[in-house]
Amino acid sequence: MDSTRRGVISDWGGVLTPPLIDGIRAWLRADRIDIDHYQEVMRPYFDGSLNGSNPVHALERGEIPVAQFERDLARLLRSTHGGPVVAEGLIHRMFANFEPVHGMYELLRRSRRDGAATALLSNSWGNGYPHEHFETTFDTVVISGEVGMRKPEERIYLHTCERLGLAPEDCVFIDDLEHNVRTAEALGMTGILHTDTASTQRALESFLTSAVAHS
Repeated sequence: MDSTRRGVISDWGGVLTPPLIDGIRAWLRADRIDIDHYQEVMRPYFDGSLNGSNPVHALERGEIPVAQFERDLARLLRSTHGGPVVAEGLIHRMFANFEPVHGMYELLRRSRRDGAATALLSNSWGNGYPHEHFETTFDTVVISGEVGMRKPEERIYLHTCERLGLAPEDCVFIDDLEHNVRTAEALGMTGILHTDTASTQRALESFLTSAVAHS
């Protein structure tokens, strides 16, 4: 492990894109899906109340095909036009409005130019990512469905650190979900709960400055 270099690990949705809820609502409106019913259907997948296996977790680990998840989810959803919800391409449409936050990409690129190792760590629903941005931003990219692990499982954080050749204590982790940040901190990382580019920039610069001062 390199004891002087520092690592910056970032989430994708909600960090390198606008807030998740904005993109999801845009999709629901475009596909004319009942928003209240969608929230009711999806709540058990995210609040821990689901009995048995969780299809979202299985999708994120790559344990079930995207097409199967789309068919199962489409059957559960309710349209506002009276017809069925189209399953094919559902995930692509869901994420179609997740435009890049260029300020966050530039912040990460600047950190990389200044000597930090950078990584993406994302729970995936398929793999429709903007890879053209990733190539110029990250030293390594860890997509949950490609490695069979998902956040907040500790092993995917450790796997990402290993890909960077760094110890968790030498890394900062940026995510918009508090439980994901808490796991990173429990492993020894510095956590940044992302709410906006400006505050994340201040926290990241503080981490990198402190790391240089103590190296």
